[in-house]
Amino acid sequence: MKAYILLTTLLLSIPSFASAGEPDSDSIPQKSVSLDEIVITSYKEHKNLQEVPASVSLVSAKDLKQNNIVDFKEISASIPNLYFPDYGSKLTSPLFIRGIGSKLTPSVGLYVDGVPFFDKSVFDFDMNEVSRLEVLRGPQSTLYGRNTMGGIINVYTKNPLDYQGFNFRQMTANYGQTEFAGSYYGKISDKVGYSVSSKYKHNDGFFTNKYNGEKVDDLNHISSKAKLQWRNDSGLNGLFFANYEYTDQGGYPFGVFNPEDNKVSDVDYNEYSYYRQGVLTSGLTLSYPFRYFTLKSVTGYQHLKDRQAIDQDFTEAAKAYAVQTQRQNQFSQELEMRSNSHQRWTWLNGIFGFYNTNKRAVYYLSRKNYKEPSYGLAVYHQSTINNLLFKRLSLTLGVRLDLEKDKQDYKVYTLTENPTLTSQMNDSKSFAQFTPKFSLQYQFNHTNMIYATTTRGYRTGGFNVSFDDEAERTYSPEYSWNYEVGSKFAMFHNRLSGGLSLFYIDWRHQQIAHMKANKLGQYLTNAGRSYSKGVELSLQARPIDPLSLQFSYGYTEAKFKEYIYNETDYSDNYLPYVPEQTLMLSGNYTLNLRSRYVDRLNFSAQYVGTGRHYWSENNAVAQGFYGLLNGKVSASKKNLTVDLWIKNATSRKYNIYLFQTNSNYFAQKGKPLTFGTTIAFAL
Repeated sequence: MKAYILLTTLLLSIPSFASAGEPDSDSIPQKSVSLDEIVITSYKEHKNLQEVPASVSLVSAKDLKQNNIVDFKEISASIPNLYFPDYGSKLTSPLFIRGIGSKLTPSVGLYVDGVPFFDKSVFDFDMNEVSRLEVLRGPQSTLYGRNTMGGIINVYTKNPLDYQGFNFRQMTANYGQTEFAGSYYGKISDKVGYSVSSKYKHNDGFFTNKYNGEKVDDLNHISSKAKLQWRNDSGLNGLFFANYEYTDQGGYPFGVFNPEDNKVSDVDYNEYSYYRQGVLTSGLTLSYPFRYFTLKSVTGYQHLKDRQAIDQDFTEAAKAYAVQTQRQNQFSQELEMRSNSHQRWTWLNGIFGFYNTNKRAVYYLSRKNYKEPSYGLAVYHQSTINNLLFKRLSLTLGVRLDLEKDKQDYKVYTLTENPTLTSQMNDSKSFAQFTPKFSLQYQFNHTNMIYATTTRGYRTGGFNVSFDDEAERTYSPEYSWNYEVGSKFAMFHNRLSGGLSLFYIDWRHQQIAHMKANKLGQYLTNAGRSYSKGVELSLQARPIDPLSLQFSYGYTEAKFKEYIYNETDYSDNYLPYVPEQTLMLSGNYTLNLRSRYVDRLNFSAQYVGTGRHYWSENNAVAQGFYGLLNGKVSASKKNLTVDLWIKNATSRKYNIYLFQTNSNYFAQKGKPLTFGTTIAFAL
């Protein structure tokens, strides 16, 4: 408690100190260095990053390039209190923010060019041609709705009205890693632009199966994107895009884990396990400014088709080989109306609807078919009153109503030449939730502010795909209240900027994943009560013009308050898969040589640390703190750039995932040291 009081005192003192960085009219003029003013649109408002009353991180295209982030899961731990472990396959893509997350259903929202991605199977999407990522931590249910208890990640790809020409990139690295990517940006006129891009990616695999001597986790991946963006003199802006990705990957390199010496044995099982996925995503955005408001429409469609085959016993014995297929169609439509003028009262209204159909089949001992249609409708409103009581004080009030209905048609057939129906269930569940938001902020100046926010979080309930009896077939919604205070600041003539926030989350009916009695499959149940509290700090600095530094730190304490399952009391235990700390320190130094052979040399280094976290509710086994060191050297001459890079340069050994089946623990090791070269040119 003393630490919280101390940090709160510091929080309140920073803006007054930072405001001294602005000299008055009588002071001696000094050079001011801008650390890139960024207008953030993910908050459904056009605001400068320093003026948004929330804990927000932005990763620009420049950051992605400097830190050599080419896969979405590589953002893990680079952002305070964000954890995105890279294990299993693309199907297993759990995302945690501030301790809130799940292995089975998402509790962090993902939007790409304004279109929502509902299923965690599509979260590990292709990062080619991404211009920026915006991460809003804490519940965003008022503006974004269901399943955004942990936060929102908004991803934007490059605007063809801002880029022109042809780009090509080739990467070659150890473990047979190869990547080819090309894109073209053109204009039909000054107001109409288009782009097309494609990428192929391959690796031989990082882990070998002792059973047959072959690689377990090989990968082949292709993706293509097309984008059309336009604007006209009347103010009508439009965007249409279509993306397709296909992945064929081996996966699940799990070996027996010995808790006594913390060592993982080699992968050793008899059946090749794989995951194949095809995803088509398209979206249409239209916006038009009227006299007093702007109207925006976002229409989205996503088609997912996949197939998973997995040796579920992970041993040499032919015990449990299961196949699962899935076909999903998702439609979404959002209409948004927001005020145009920056007057004392600004407002935002919206309506959002979706329809989702999902057909799954599981083949193991029997054939289980699931048909799961769901649909929902939501309305929301947010108002901000500026200069409340006195100048620069603002109050924001928001409210949202979500209505949803889920259905499940479940049938079981024998695996014979003439399948026979042996079991059938059909049911539906309806959900309704009211999610308010209250926020108070004081803006000292353009770059310095403090805020306090209270928001309601909500994740919908639903039906389990795996279960042993009727009681385990469904699970209930979970709820949270998030309390947060924070500050945005800039000082030393804008050479240093950052943000600091404290949060406390009161969490009810948390959805917890459990193994079935036969240890083949998982299902969700609800815990009684949990909490998550912590602190987040982000800093960006430019001590001298060629050198830029970034630092981020997150601390989370997430525990069960009340949770009893199968007569075992887990109260006061830590939540699994929640790192106690996340840490990132990166530096970038640029030399402008203008020599005959090299125009520019760039040196980048990044250290990413992930704190201790437990693997199960009983807290029996944990992964300790580990840090990964990455680096890159880039040489550029005109439009040609050559990179030499390395990841996990110290060959740090760690486990990225662990689970228990019967009396055995199984774990997947983290990726080993990798190094390679990337060549890119633009025409």
